Amino acid sequence: MTFFKRIFLFVAINLLVITMVSVILSIFDIQPYLTQAGLDYSSLFAFCLVWGVVGSFISLALSRVMAKWMMGIQIIDVNTQNPDYRQLLVIAERLSLKANLPTVPQVGVYQSNELNAFATGPSKKRALVAVSSGLLQRMHPSELEAIIGHELSHIANGDMVTMTLIQGIINAFVMFLARALAFALSGMGRNNQRGRGSSHMSYFLLVMLFQSVFMLLGSLVTCAFSRFREYRADLGGAELTGKDQMIAALQTLRVMHEIRDPQKEQTALAAFKISGIRKNGFLSLFATHPSIEDRIQNLQQSRF
Repeated sequence: MTFFKRIFLFVAINLLVITMVSVILSIFDIQPYLTQAGLDYSSLFAFCLVWGVVGSFISLALSRVMAKWMMGIQIIDVNTQNPDYRQLLVIAERLSLKANLPTVPQVGVYQSNELNAFATGPSKKRALVAVSSGLLQRMHPSELEAIIGHELSHIANGDMVTMTLIQGIINAFVMFLARALAFALSGMGRNNQRGRGSSHMSYFLLVMLFQSVFMLLGSLVTCAFSRFREYRADLGGAELTGKDQMIAALQTLRVMHEIRDPQKEQTALAAFKISGIRKNGFLSLFATHPSIEDRIQNLQQSRF
């Protein structure tokens, strides 16, 4: 996708989110939370809840379309004669049935040397599993099967919806706390008319500061859940294809983890990929994925 198409997509999606949220605010008659009498906390909470949760679920609803455009994913036609693509479809169909999914997700391939795959979509019926061309070319068929099993487990577990709900609630509380504290510290409710302009500026700057700090703290929660769901998806992949296959697939990812593709490192999709960028020490708290070594050890110690 060209740079200008990416910019257009970004602007169009954000405009859609803003429009939808504005309509919902109007329907429920949510009034401005800053009034002459001070801060209306009930209106503020409603405002933050709509923006935080509804905005996140609008993004989730668009996630499959966004992934296709952002990653340049080629959806595999069910009548394809490409043997690699055909094999991928057969694996997805068989494991989807085994995972009790209501429908087989769309299956696609994106061009990248990295060995990676991800699942996304707003529901189990409207999901997408995508693998990189590098993974398709370098992975042994049994390991590829385990990777697909891992991604289908994400869908079966409802991880995308749960992650969206967690992120939406965190966004709402971040917005609420940032504005409540900024209002208290900026002195907007105490200043006279002459000093009101400077207090508005202080309020705005404090909101930006508190939102940054609280969002950073909130990301600890989302990253912790993301790591938990990776362990759970590994177990799901092992149940669908076998523990040894899942461990072998992770070992191959560990060997090949140095192969990165900066053009395909989409932040919005990083948490949904099977392999993440490794972080050490304190930064590991902000990692969306556990280390592959820890994931292998967790599988080796598991009993099912």
